[in-house]
Amino acid sequence: MIIKTVNFVKSAVKSSQYPEYDFPEIAFAGRSNVGKSSLINTLIQRKDMVKTSSKPGCTQLINFFLINEILSFVDLPGFGYARVSKKIRAQWQPMVEYYLSLRQNLLGLILLIDIRRNPEKEEFEMVDWLEAHKMPYLVVLTKSDKLSKAKQVKRLLSICSQLEREKNGVILFSSKTRKGRDVILEEIENLTGTCDD
Repeated sequence: MIIKTVNFVKSAVKSSQYPEYDFPEIAFAGRSNVGKSSLINTLIQRKDMVKTSSKPGCTQLINFFLINEILSFVDLPGFGYARVSKKIRAQWQPMVEYYLSLRQNLLGLILLIDIRRNPEKEEFEMVDWLEAHKMPYLVVLTKSDKLSKAKQVKRLLSICSQLEREKNGVILFSSKTRKGRDVILEEIENLTGTCDD
């Protein structure tokens, strides 16, 4: 997939604010500060289309982006960050669950995990939910450039074991080196049936 055009569509907190289009959607989810915004920016080859921050918990809305006028990327709020107020955290889960449950043009989800961390409660709950609802998903291990190649392989095997997932369903990624970018885009293209023609 060659990404030619990217447009920010809108932000939403409830279904009445979702874009009214029928384009296939791919959602991106992960722990706060996992590198979600950096991954999306790397995929779309834009430096700051998706706002990045060293401060976790910045994405508090569901953000919609239109890719090549045929596909939508959806940036979901990061989870698992304790310093965000309890009130905000309490709003995130139902907001995200409602979107995942009811958005009919959502075709799959990319779950990001920092390669240096083990999956925790939130990741296991997300995987359980996705599998229970038969939602296709891909696991992307971010920040792979922080580890040597040998440690990358070791962490990959460990996380695959913990999630009970085959290696071909997990991709090593680095926004710094762009490792994994083409594979992720190919998986998205296969899943959504979109191409760059």
